[in-house]
Amino acid sequence: MTRPSQSLIDDLNALDGDIIVLGVGGKMGPTLARMAKRAAPSKRVLGVARFSDPQVAAQLKQVGVEPVSCDLLDRAAIARLPGSADGVSNVVFMAGHKFGATGNPAFTWAMNVAVPWMVAEHYRDCRIAAFSTACVYPFFPTSGPGASESEPAIPPPGDYAASCVGRERMFEHGSQRWGTPGRLVRLSYAIDMRYGVLRDVADSVFNSRPIDLTMGWADVIWQGDANEQALRLLAHCTTPTSPINITGPAHTSIRWLAGEFGRRFGRTPVLTGAEAPSAWLVDTTASQKLLGLPGVSLTTMIDWVADWVARGGESLGKPTHFEARDGRY
Repeated sequence: MTRPSQSLIDDLNALDGDIIVLGVGGKMGPTLARMAKRAAPSKRVLGVARFSDPQVAAQLKQVGVEPVSCDLLDRAAIARLPGSADGVSNVVFMAGHKFGATGNPAFTWAMNVAVPWMVAEHYRDCRIAAFSTACVYPFFPTSGPGASESEPAIPPPGDYAASCVGRERMFEHGSQRWGTPGRLVRLSYAIDMRYGVLRDVADSVFNSRPIDLTMGWADVIWQGDANEQALRLLAHCTTPTSPINITGPAHTSIRWLAGEFGRRFGRTPVLTGAEAPSAWLVDTTASQKLLGLPGVSLTTMIDWVADWVARGGESLGKPTHFEARDGRY
């Protein structure tokens, strides 16, 4: 998850300035920051988070990433973060709030809309690759290629998806106002062995729990590939900023996926419901043309996750709720 490709090494080392990762304490942040440091060891890589778990900061420091403690809801604290005057030219924005959004919509909107605006303002003179989500799109027919970047961002109901459109709008407005180069990384389900759609399905099959097939398809990508493509986008920013879909090249059937795990575990999946004719699916033609195909295949991911689950490997305990169609998380 942290091994850089030669393409990433070339892209990052061609950029001027250091790299700062905002929201580094999440599921993907530590591996993305470590990959950036391995790809560009001569650059400073700073990782910003509240660091409620001090071990995350200590582990980042061990690999050369400089941890910076900051509450991103505090405008004054953001103003003190290293910026262009301190040699930082490249920003990866990963902060946000999803799970618990239904129970705390005010906090969700503050994290997903207010924070991006303050960050866009503070880092107006830098490149910004901002993580977004495929949830900004409506559901698309499962028989087609999925939503392309030209599709209007009109999500299904729910505070999370709507606030994610708001996040994009803040970075768009900042980019239009100050000429900030950027990219909006519309990511769909990065996975590793500890979490993600594949882990959710594998756990259900292994433990004979029912799997609801209503949301019958999903797009997934190995976390290392998602890290690499997001970092490479720093070298492929546009002014104004523009969206790009990042995920695997083919849509994945949940029914088929359950069957694959069942075959590996020697168990029969417990399936309920029937597939809806639509799902959150995206078209990755643009990212394939710009960045190439992800390096890790779906079959390899399934093998890795199955082996990990069968051996009792660690789980982050954070289910994706991929099956939700009502926007409630």
